[in-house]
Amino acid sequence: MDVVVIETPQLGDRSYLVHDGTVALVIDPQRDIDRVEAAALDAGVQITHVAETHLQNDYVTGGLILAEKHGAAYLVNADDHVSFSRVPVTDGQVLRVGRLTVSVVATPGHTHTHLSYVVRDDAHDGGPEAVFSGGSLLYGSVGRTDLVSPHDTAELAHDQYSSVRRLVDAARPEAALYPTHGFGSFCSTGPASRQESSTIAEQAKSNHALTDPHEDHFVAELLENISAYPAYYAHMSPLNAAGPGRPDLTVPDSVDPGELSRRLRAGEWVVDLRHRVAFADTHLQGSVSFEYGRGDNFTSYLGWVIPWNQPLTLLGPRGEVDQAIRDLARIGIDNPDAAVGPDSTGLDIGALAPEFPRARYPHGDWTLLMREQQPGDVVLDVRRPDEFEASHVAGARNIPVYELPGKITELPDARIWVHCATGYRASVAASLLDRAGRDVVLINARFKDAAGVGVETTP
Repeated sequence: MDVVVIETPQLGDRSYLVHDGTVALVIDPQRDIDRVEAAALDAGVQITHVAETHLQNDYVTGGLILAEKHGAAYLVNADDHVSFSRVPVTDGQVLRVGRLTVSVVATPGHTHTHLSYVVRDDAHDGGPEAVFSGGSLLYGSVGRTDLVSPHDTAELAHDQYSSVRRLVDAARPEAALYPTHGFGSFCSTGPASRQESSTIAEQAKSNHALTDPHEDHFVAELLENISAYPAYYAHMSPLNAAGPGRPDLTVPDSVDPGELSRRLRAGEWVVDLRHRVAFADTHLQGSVSFEYGRGDNFTSYLGWVIPWNQPLTLLGPRGEVDQAIRDLARIGIDNPDAAVGPDSTGLDIGALAPEFPRARYPHGDWTLLMREQQPGDVVLDVRRPDEFEASHVAGARNIPVYELPGKITELPDARIWVHCATGYRASVAASLLDRAGRDVVLINARFKDAAGVGVETTP
């Protein structure tokens, strides 16, 4: 048995190609299936089975289109209400994929109908075994349990406690563990590990879901650690249940300057992909900054901040626009328009709409705040509330970046110094404030460096 890992760091997820050298099973494929197909081609195997651990909440699946394209069996829980043909599978069922034996294990918790798959190579007695746990047992933690309904969160947390134990009992201690979530995905919760691989035995010794002997304590701790998740999640499971189609990943013809100007004047969402400092120095008035390719934050935060199903135009070098279109398709944002410049970091964004006004706002590090902050100025922290509660600038206000569009009017008419943990979310927030006509300064610095230059923080 060989397992090929297909990483999607932009969303903190992994998909898997599991094969015996001839035929393959694909677990939880992302919507851009060409990456999976390339892995199968490299391995010289035929995709005969595609399996979902659950109806995903953080991305649009490529499972249906991959199965249809390759004539593969599409394995989906029989209890999931879906609008497409599938091979319904249930707890305890055993399937064959070439010489691989695939055992289906019900592991409710992340969702009510969550499944895991224990795969064994039967080439010889005692062959290798692997566990594909989706959003159940993760490295160091488990999948969050609040994505189905607030009313079900506690019940699913209890289910999660039981499920991970059941999964451990269904596999050998030396079995390799391959979760879908837990690599930066908002689908995980608790003290997740940053390790790259693990086994059932390792998790049994270190994962708090397995080492905590008290179920109620585990559930209370899990619920206490639940934080906000991207707004676009609400649309993923319904899209996956309906059967998503093939995405169009081509870069569209560039919109002409007149049309781009009209969109900006109309208040449409025009997203500038350039570096945050380049945007602050000069940008088309009314556009917003979502820097592409820095820290893998682009997809989640754009899908979180910009209202769902709104017209969207991307501005930037062709190569970045091309990759952004792929990333957005993974969360169901299809066919954005684009104003495309050359593949150059020196792109003159104003050349895309020469007659349209440009804007700018100041930026700097914490020393700029110490030197130029005036009485009455506002320090705005756009991190999550749990980050703010752990430590923050004395006197700062906290509005998470994903809530800012609806709360800008709550801020006083004053100069606003905006920051986050690293500068990325602050750059998005600064552009939103600038778009609203506010006097803003971007603190493009790490929060952990503030106290070192004399900024008063608490606690």
